Amino acid sequence: MVLVAGMIPTPGEAPRDWWANTGYREAVREQAARDGGATGNEDPYVSFYHDVPRELAEQALSKERAHPSEAAMNAPWPLEAWPDVPTHFVLCDQDRFFPPAFFRRLVPERLHIVPDEIAAAHCVALSRPKELADLLEGYATSRR
Repeated sequence: MVLVAGMIPTPGEAPRDWWANTGYREAVREQAARDGGATGNEDPYVSFYHDVPRELAEQALSKERAHPSEAAMNAPWPLEAWPDVPTHFVLCDQDRFFPPAFFRRLVPERLHIVPDEIAAAHCVALSRPKELADLLEGYATSRR
């Protein structure tokens, strides 16, 4: 299993509770104080797509939908524990949505692994697709 810049729930935790339970808002405030407000910025071109070519970012934004639903935000994570399978976490070291320092703390706490880091922002699949694919291929190759 590979999580790429993703939320890491605990058993029974609803997404609406995740933000407070993890200390996310404080982590964003701390990083925003260091980077002049780029982290947590309301402008998606600043917070999500700052390393994505503008035309591609515009295409991505044009395909967004309203999510998550209220029902999804309130539904507790249904598993009793994380699956006992090889697990990796890809931390984007230029992420302005999920501050890197936040995940450097949270990944070991919740998954008991050290995240792998990639030089990219939150939308790494758009900004660094080859580098991400190489990392994923490396995971698959190491399992063989």
